[in-house]
Amino acid sequence: MMNIVILLAVVLIVAILVTIFRAHTLVQVVRGKEGDPMGTSNKVNGALFMVFMILGTAWFFGYSYTEFDRYTVPVASEHGEVTFKLFWITTAITTAVFIITNAVLFYFAWRYRYKADQKAHFYSHNNTLEMIWTFIPAVVLTGLVLSGLFAWQDITSKAPANAEVIEIFGYQYAWASRYPGPDGKLGPSDYKLIDSDNRLGVDFSNPNAKDDFLPREIHIPKGEPVLLKIRARDVIHSVYMPHFRLQMNAVPGLPTQFWFIPTKSTADMAAETGNPDFQYELVCNKICGKAHFSMRAIVVVDEKEDYEKWKAEQKSWLSKNPDYLANIEATSPVQVAVEEKVSGEEVNTSL
Repeated sequence: MMNIVILLAVVLIVAILVTIFRAHTLVQVVRGKEGDPMGTSNKVNGALFMVFMILGTAWFFGYSYTEFDRYTVPVASEHGEVTFKLFWITTAITTAVFIITNAVLFYFAWRYRYKADQKAHFYSHNNTLEMIWTFIPAVVLTGLVLSGLFAWQDITSKAPANAEVIEIFGYQYAWASRYPGPDGKLGPSDYKLIDSDNRLGVDFSNPNAKDDFLPREIHIPKGEPVLLKIRARDVIHSVYMPHFRLQMNAVPGLPTQFWFIPTKSTADMAAETGNPDFQYELVCNKICGKAHFSMRAIVVVDEKEDYEKWKAEQKSWLSKNPDYLANIEATSPVQVAVEEKVSGEEVNTSL
């Protein structure tokens, strides 16, 4: 409520100032002093333009420097270093162009303000200038685009053969993860198999799926390639891990993937940030519904030995749900066909 009152007060003050300015101009006209009615106000406005430019630029750089740690997070992946470097190169170029062009714009507003004895110079065309401000931006933008394209090709290339494969599954409004068991292979999945127990739609009748496990936390090894196989159940979600500079959409019916190499364990990052309670996180970067804010999962980066120990301690999903496979096998298409055939033979015999 107080913010609304403040906003209304500011609007009212601006309206009063505009009214006073207009009244002053009209009084000058009535008194017959309209020969140069805008001379003084133009000087004031021109000076204010320059003051605003100087103070705005100083505030921009001051805020960017003092609050740097609030709007950036440390990089914790190999490809993140590449993308972070490209980001700051792009930011430096665009910021320099922005400051230069706006400095010229504000200076022109002051330098070429209205004066009764000053006449504008008519400058219709200049081929050299046209070439300069067309060619230079084109070359710079081409370099930025190609750099980003080459980096993206490396990031989205085929994952190494020894990559740790993890499935990330998004649904309203949570994340689930699935790991292959000792066989090192994730079992297949089908949306038709999704139910209240099997929320990922995993085909647990497949041998490769029987040792898969679904942990509460996502663990990944430090210094090893990790391949995320990404799926969604209902709407588009987005797998976003800011410290790894990782983002990939999770699209229903269209599996996606992203591989990376984490370079800092959770303990490393806790020491670097000075926060003993530091946690990596996976959040949804799409507005996927009213409870979008709750789509958050903890990601733990372990040293290689700790990761292997944690993984060895995990139990397969079927071992925790032994009745589920029995129900699947009892109602599988083959079993149903056999039962129907047997039932039909019994009926025919009785007739």
